[in-house]
Amino acid sequence: METGTLSFVHQFVAAREAGAPTLLLLHGTGGNEHDLLGLGRALHPGAALLSPRGQVLERGMPRFFRRLAEGVFDQDDLRRRTDDLAAFVDGACAAYQLDARQVIAVGFSNGANIAASLLLRHPSVLAGAVLFHAMVPFEPDRSPDLRGVPVFLGAGRFDQMVAPAQTERLAELLGQAGAAVTLHWEPGGHALSPAEVRAATGWLLEHAPRVRNP
Repeated sequence: METGTLSFVHQFVAAREAGAPTLLLLHGTGGNEHDLLGLGRALHPGAALLSPRGQVLERGMPRFFRRLAEGVFDQDDLRRRTDDLAAFVDGACAAYQLDARQVIAVGFSNGANIAASLLLRHPSVLAGAVLFHAMVPFEPDRSPDLRGVPVFLGAGRFDQMVAPAQTERLAELLGQAGAAVTLHWEPGGHALSPAEVRAATGWLLEHAPRVRNP
C-alpha cells in the first residue's frame, strides 16, 4: 500500500504476538515489497512486518539507492535515500502504532547496504539489524553511537559481489560504534542459504527479547 504520509510503496503485516518487534524488510536489487515477507515470517513468526519497495530503478529493477558501477555507490543519492528511509520508518511507526524502539532491519544485498547506512547515519532508528551480504556503504567521518544495538552479519566466503574484506570492515565499523556484532560465514556466494537463515533465526530469538524491554 501507499499513503499520503508514507512515501514508499510498502506492505505492512500486523504482529501476531503482543510485544513482538517490527521487522523492517529491505529487498535486494530487482526485488519488491513482497519478496522478503516469507523470510520475515520465518525469522520471527510473531513479528510485525514492514516491507518498503526501493524507489530507484536500475534497468527497470527496484533498488534503494543509485550506484555508479558495481560496488561503487552514488554517495549523494545514498545519503538522501537513507534520510528518506529513516523518515518512512518514523512515519510508519506513527501510522501503524508501532513501538519505534523495537524496529529491527532485515536486509539482503542492496537492502542490507541501506540498512547499514541507516545504522551509521541514523543510529537511533533501529534497535537491531540482520544484514545478509552487506558491503560498507560509506566510511563515516564520525563514529555513531550504536552501544547496545545487536547486529547479525551473514556473509559468503566466496561471494562474487561482496569481498570478505568488505564484510570484515563493516563488522569493524559497527563494532567500533559500540554495536554487538555477530559475524556468520557460509561457504557460498551471493545468495541466502538455509543454514544462514537458521543462524539468523536463532540469533533473533536470542536478541529480540532484549529489544522488547530496552
